[in-house]
Amino acid sequence: MNSCIHCGISFDFYEQGYIFIESNKISQHMTSEYQKMNDYIAFTPYSSLDMVQSELERLQYSTDLRMGLSRTMRPTRLIDLKTFELRFNEKETVNFIQHGQFVSYLQPIISLNSNELYGYESLLRTKDPHTNLSPGKLFDVATKTGLHSLLDQRAREEAVKARVGKVPAGTKSFINFLPSTIYNPDFCLQHTFKIVEKYQVNPEDLVFEVVETEKIEDVNHLKKVLDRYKKEGMKVALDDVGSGFSTLDMLELLRPDYVKIDRSYISNCDQNQGKIDFLKEANDRAHALGIITLAEGKERIEEAQVCASLGYDLGQGYLFGKPAETVTIPEIISIT
Repeated sequence: MNSCIHCGISFDFYEQGYIFIESNKISQHMTSEYQKMNDYIAFTPYSSLDMVQSELERLQYSTDLRMGLSRTMRPTRLIDLKTFELRFNEKETVNFIQHGQFVSYLQPIISLNSNELYGYESLLRTKDPHTNLSPGKLFDVATKTGLHSLLDQRAREEAVKARVGKVPAGTKSFINFLPSTIYNPDFCLQHTFKIVEKYQVNPEDLVFEVVETEKIEDVNHLKKVLDRYKKEGMKVALDDVGSGFSTLDMLELLRPDYVKIDRSYISNCDQNQGKIDFLKEANDRAHALGIITLAEGKERIEEAQVCASLGYDLGQGYLFGKPAETVTIPEIISIT
């Protein structure tokens, strides 16, 4: 299990300052410009990021090396050379992950039985309209550069904040999270629990769902994470059931409060008997365990009608409303 050492820790690329390198064989990596700080660390000043790029090219085959930048002659955080290079090559995105402004958009979720608003899913977006960074790009870079814990933590905070003054009490907020960023549930989730307390949000109004792009290898660890959320009075959801790891067999082991069916089974389900058969089995097995079912990705009334006829509890998709920064009331649609 990895540690969460990078969570919340900035790693900035200053226009000028000092390059620090660390190795058990530091002398092998030094040039005449470097000064030794001790037997393991050396440093040299730089006046532009082009100079940092040149050093990266010179040191690129040094497998045992750690590297970092500082504005002063005191080293800050040093990381392995490969991660440093990945962050340097994506420094604009890395900087935004650490310091950029985010907002949580809200997409309505409705009850298929009553056609009433049930809740909203919170979806991370960049707040600056001039920043052309999609959530997919942000999380892809964050994962590659070891900043996924930090970004996931920021996303959860924005989602909780998005309720304040917008979403009334009793209306659920569905919040995505990356289980792989939560190494120790008791420790790593304290930030989220403190945010919930800070904004005086009722924990029972929060539903934390396994993010759709996550690939789970350790199911027992995921169960511990879900159980920790439940211990705080929050609900949990398993997303994209039917794809990847999220098979129907996981329902009994993980016992989530909600299951969200993968949109690939929803799309044009009215025209595909195989999809209808899967949707029926998923709904029946979930209900037998007392789990609430949600069919997402609905864009056509026919898809909603199939899911309603099969007994699905909740629906989500463009048919009912697109994600928006402001709270939107879903359009009243006659499904039956």
